[in-house]
Formats: sequence, C-alpha cells, structure tokens
Amino acid sequence: MAYRRIQQIVVLDDEKSYADMLSFILKKEGYEPTTFYEPKKALEYLRTHAVDLIVSDIAMPEMDGIEFLRTFLTYGVETPVIMISAYGTIDSAVEAMKLGAYDYISKPFKPDELLLAISKLDDKVRLEEDNRTLREEVKGQYEFASIIARSRRMQELFGTVQKICAYKSTVLVSGESGTGKELFARAIHYNSPRAKQKFVAVNCGAIPENLLESELFGHAKGSFTGAVKEKTGLFEEASGGTLFLDEIGELPLMLQVKLLRVLQEEEVRRVGETRSRPIDARVVAATSKNLTKEIEAGAFREDLFYRLNVIHLVIPPLRERTEDLPLLVQHFLDRFAEKYDEEHETDGGGRVLRVSPKVMKLFLDYPWPGNVRELENTIERAYILSEGDVITEEVLPDKFFAPPSRVFQTLDESDLSIKRTSKAMEEQLIRRALQRTRGNKSQAARLLEISHKALLYKVKEYKIKEDH
Repeated sequence: MAYRRIQQIVVLDDEKSYADMLSFILKKEGYEPTTFYEPKKALEYLRTHAVDLIVSDIAMPEMDGIEFLRTFLTYGVETPVIMISAYGTIDSAVEAMKLGAYDYISKPFKPDELLLAISKLDDKVRLEEDNRTLREEVKGQYEFASIIARSRRMQELFGTVQKICAYKSTVLVSGESGTGKELFARAIHYNSPRAKQKFVAVNCGAIPENLLESELFGHAKGSFTGAVKEKTGLFEEASGGTLFLDEIGELPLMLQVKLLRVLQEEEVRRVGETRSRPIDARVVAATSKNLTKEIEAGAFREDLFYRLNVIHLVIPPLRERTEDLPLLVQHFLDRFAEKYDEEHETDGGGRVLRVSPKVMKLFLDYPWPGNVRELENTIERAYILSEGDVITEEVLPDKFFAPPSRVFQTLDESDLSIKRTSKAMEEQLIRRALQRTRGNKSQAARLLEISHKALLYKVKEYKIKEDH
C-alpha cells in the first residue's frame, strides 16, 4: 500500500495573526491546514476528525499547550504534534517532548524551519511505515508454512520448533551447508514474542579473529588502533530480539570463553571498558561441524557446547528427505516464473511449469551435496535455459550424468577388500570436498577433518586435477 504523505494539519495559536500566517505558509506549500484560536475548539474538532499533524503554540491563556497535549493524548490517537515555544517556555517545550510531542520550534522562526521539521517528520513516518510493511513481509516469509517440506523428519522438527518459540532458551541448529539452518533460526524468531525486535545474524567464520570480539561485544573509543569511536556490539544490537551465531564451530577458543560468560551472566563488556552492560538477546547458534568431535580434538569447549545445546535441532540433508524434492522443485519453479516474468514483462504464459519424469528421476538419484541451496541454483539455471514449459535433461549440468563413483563401482563388484574400498572412498570424498569448496584446499581440509599438508599429499597421490 502506498504511503500517504502529510496533508491535513491542525494549526492552533491564540494569536489570530500568527495562526493565520502559519496557515498561509502551509497552504502555499500544498498542505491543507485547519486553523483554531482556542484549544477547546481544536479538541472538539480532533475528537471527530483524523489529521496528519498538529502544530500548537504552548503559551495560551485558557489552556496552555501542555494541558492541550495531555488532553489530546487521552484520545488514544497517534497523531504527531509539533509545539511552538516562545521565550520563557523552553522548559515547557521539553516537558511536551517527554509527554510525546514529536518536536518543538522556538519563536521567532523562519518559515523554512517549520517546513523542514514537517519534512523530517514526513520522512520518519514514511520510514516507519516501510519498516512495518517489511516486518510483515518478512514475518510471512519466515512462517513455518514457507519451509517447504512434508517428510516425517521435517514435520517432527516443525513440531519441536513451534513448542520452543515462546521461550528464551538457547538453540543449537546442526546441519550440512545449504540445509536451511538460518531459515529455521528466522522462523524461531519471527514466530516468537520477539518478532517485532531485531533479528541479527553473524557468520563467526567470515570475520577475522582480531575483529570478531569487537563485532560481537563492541568497543570503547580509543581501545585499540583504529577505534576512532565507540561501537555497539551485536549482542547489544540484538537486545530484545534474537542473535543468530552462524558457524559457531569456527569461533576461536579465546572468544568461546567470553561467549560462555555472556550467556551465563546475560551481560556484555565492550573491549576497553571496565563496566558490563545488561543484554536480553535470545541466542540461536548453527554449525555444519560435528561439535562432539571438535570437543574431542580440543577445538571447542565442552561447557559452551552444553550451554548452547539446550535445544538441539538437526536439519537432515536433502538426500535423506527425497520425498520433499517434488515439492521443492515446484516451489522454486513458481518462484522463478514470477521473478523472471516480471523482469521481462511477460504475462506468465508459456513458461516452465514442471520438470519431465526423467529429470525428476535424475534429481531423486542425485546425492545433492549442496542440499536445498544447490537444488535452488539448479532449478534457476534450468529455468533460464529451457525454452518450453517443461524442463528436460538437455538443460541439466553434466554432474547429473556422471558415471557412478569408484566407491559404488567397487561395492557393486563385490570387492570385499577394505583397503581398496577405503582408498576409493577417500579419493571420492576428497574430490567432493574440493568440488564443494571450489578448489579451496584450506576449506576442503576442514570439511575432511585432515590437515592441509595431508590433503596436498593425497591430491598428489590420487592425481586429482585442480580444475574446480
């Protein structure tokens, strides 16, 4: 719905000449002022008429501006009020602001001062309206109905999430990359009593270690080189709402200690400060790592794990819920039809509406290492390349037609050699990790849970080409 700019304005001033002058200025700028010289008559009018703004003097004989404002506020109408203060009424203007007035201007003032105040108010109201609309859209986007699934495992997850939304307890969401961990975190937030407050997300593996503490907890001005002004941390920013800590397994051990303290004491201390600040943020953490193994390796604190693991949601990979594939495929087809038909100003006719049975079989047989995110990208690519109303195998990438991996070939040949099967499986896992990380060996080594040096040796051993 389009925003309606400020138009109807009530002008109230017991000095007739001044009130008329204000009305003249406003009318000249395209506003529609209604002028009153007595507060009681203005209040009678406001009981039955909706207006966009009230401009009222403070110093009036029978009822001053403060009393007028108090009475008007009892009507329960959220109409902004700008007070006009003369010499000696500044204290009253401040009192009016405390009561709920939007702003005040001091006499004498230039017409531009009033017009600027109205313009700023107009921008503020429009921004609030846009934010309300956006919140409603986002809330709808992250309702559970928008998480496309009918498999039993996903329905069980929905049931668990609906039970925990109303509580502040920490939640740990585990799952492979691309399974939709953040989507679940947002669903928890937007279906909770905190929905009107902020949802703040941070990827703990994407911020350099030397900046992460400041990012999470904030810092004081001058606390380190480059700290030219004080900074509010994400915990404070999310106070009243939800803080989503993605890839929590990447958090350095030193910060794990500080995070544990924040979670236990519900207060945060900015870098360079000596006092702590209370915070009220619900924490949802997510990881694609096996934190139990990380604890055994000494890379993750056990006490922090149990503090985060009050509620544990494990999101299954797409290959383990293939009954959801047809639903997801149609969902993405509908989304891209709407997106690209709008961009190209088509009527939506003659575009891709379904996939062929052969393509669906290929989808069902494919392991989807990138999960739902990979499926979404695949559907978008196929939608763009398709010319008819059905996606056929001709527009699919080569990965859907690759021969069976050496692992499955070995198993199918009934080779019971553990040594040969293990080596074939190891090679396949390395290839898959390099494909998923687009050749980034450091990331691939972390996924494989081996050292970077060991990975380089095995890439050479298996003669794996670096063409990812």
